[in-house]
Amino acid sequence: MASGDVQSDESLYPIAVLIDELRNEDVQLRLNSIKKLSTIALALGVERTRSELIPFLTDTIYDEDEVLLALAEQLGTFTQLVGGESYVHVLLPPLESLAQVEETIVRDKAVESLRTLAPQHSTTDLETYFVPTVKRLAQGDWFTSRTSASGLISVCYARVSNHVKGELRQLFKSLCQDDTPMVRRAAAAKLGEFAKVVEPEYLRQEFVPLFTNLANDEQDSVRLLAVEAGIAMAGLFRHEDLEQQMMQTLRSATEDKSWRVRYVVADKLVDLQKAVGPEITKNDLVGAYSSLLKDPEAEVRAAAASKLKDFCNNLSADTREQIIMSQILPCVKDMVGDMNQHVKSALASVIMGLSPILGKDNTLEHLLPLFLNQLKDDYPEVRLNIISNLECINEVIGVRQLSQSLLPAIVELASDAKWRVRLGIIEYMPLLAGQLGPEFFDEKLSSLCMSWLTDHVFAIREAATNNLKKLVEKFGRDWAQNTVIPKVIQLARDQNYLYRMTCLFAINILAEPCGQEITQRMMLPTVITLAGDAVANVRFNVAKTLQRIYPVLDSSALAMHVKPCLEKLTQDVDHDVQYFASEAYEKIIEAL
Repeated sequence: MASGDVQSDESLYPIAVLIDELRNEDVQLRLNSIKKLSTIALALGVERTRSELIPFLTDTIYDEDEVLLALAEQLGTFTQLVGGESYVHVLLPPLESLAQVEETIVRDKAVESLRTLAPQHSTTDLETYFVPTVKRLAQGDWFTSRTSASGLISVCYARVSNHVKGELRQLFKSLCQDDTPMVRRAAAAKLGEFAKVVEPEYLRQEFVPLFTNLANDEQDSVRLLAVEAGIAMAGLFRHEDLEQQMMQTLRSATEDKSWRVRYVVADKLVDLQKAVGPEITKNDLVGAYSSLLKDPEAEVRAAAASKLKDFCNNLSADTREQIIMSQILPCVKDMVGDMNQHVKSALASVIMGLSPILGKDNTLEHLLPLFLNQLKDDYPEVRLNIISNLECINEVIGVRQLSQSLLPAIVELASDAKWRVRLGIIEYMPLLAGQLGPEFFDEKLSSLCMSWLTDHVFAIREAATNNLKKLVEKFGRDWAQNTVIPKVIQLARDQNYLYRMTCLFAINILAEPCGQEITQRMMLPTVITLAGDAVANVRFNVAKTLQRIYPVLDSSALAMHVKPCLEKLTQDVDHDVQYFASEAYEKIIEAL
């Protein structure tokens, strides 16, 4: 029996160490111990955890923020460790203390844990333990506790008695009218969530006035959160009540003096549109959207522009085209020439989505000129966004029409005098190829891609070889051997040694996607031929190419063609050629 006690004591020794570490001066040791809190609780058992560990934790709340953060997170998972849902309320005191600390991130984590624990309380325990905790926090002297209370009222509201519900609504009302902006901000952030669980009659009587007051608050940080709450609340009203109760406040938010509030309206406009329905959208939101598209602040215009496609799609089908053409498109035309690149980029990412909505004739007459302007924009992101969405317009006007209008602009950019512009277009080519398909690409853009291989700027030639690899991966090996490789091999006979080197660079990159059979049959003979080139730079690049492509080749090709070629190059008159040939030769010998 005595030996059993000794064993028991020994098994608890590590736990004693962990508990000692909770009191240690070293922050890291305390943090490690907090992270192992569940191990300590398991060893102590549920009774000792409830009677000793939790009170100890409640008394030692004064610590470094990272330790408190870890503690707040751990306590949210402690229900089974204190004996299940019947005892979950014993976790409330330490979390209540944590919900009052100065550091926001700790408070937020404590509130998150309390919100997790709320549904685990029985209805009786909610009223006996949880609601008093919320009341104490809501009536605390420090704003920190009152901000935490805002996030806890909605999670317990639905399951308490009518009398307690009335008290909770009154508490929330006092938080919305608090003298401290931080508390009002916290209440505004939870207004929409709480509105979803209150009864409809209180929604009209009590919550609409709260929303109106918060939406007219002197602090813009409160107003913008109130607008988000108002959009969430809008979905809870019938459309006829909505106009009467809330639209006036939401309308005025689109003209708020703070750009941050207008930004939130622009960002959430599609959600509001879905909540209010087509009639209010037509009467109120279309005008509001037009003014947001013309807003003096670039951030607001960019947010509004990014919603263009979704907003137009959600308009009522019978009036959609007329509204877009008369009210929205004029604003869009102005935005194409906007001074801010982020606005233009946001617009370019969605403007193509108008094509399916407006149809072929309107696209050709009104949208194509805008697309052409954007394709010539100074900012590469704007051009990329247009090219990456060509599929939308392709479906509406067809690939032939597309080739007559937009492709000349792309070809023009591809031959631009500024090499950086040419480089930008090369990077878009694989994207364009995927949208046009191989036949059309061969007809219109294949020769352009090959011409880049002989560009006078090395960066363009290098990008062109990488581009060929992506095209081969997209269109397949048959396309490569019929279209690309013959033109690459042709470069080996060019008068300019730089282009003969480009041929080798292209083979380096194409060998892997083209595979063994095509590489050995079509490309390897060209590499071997160039080993006899008069220019030393070409010869040592042959050695480098053979070193790069040898994993693709079979052993007979290595023995019959590659090894003799490299043996010859190791005896070359040029020292650089000898060096690279010897390096490649060693690799080949290892492979054989």
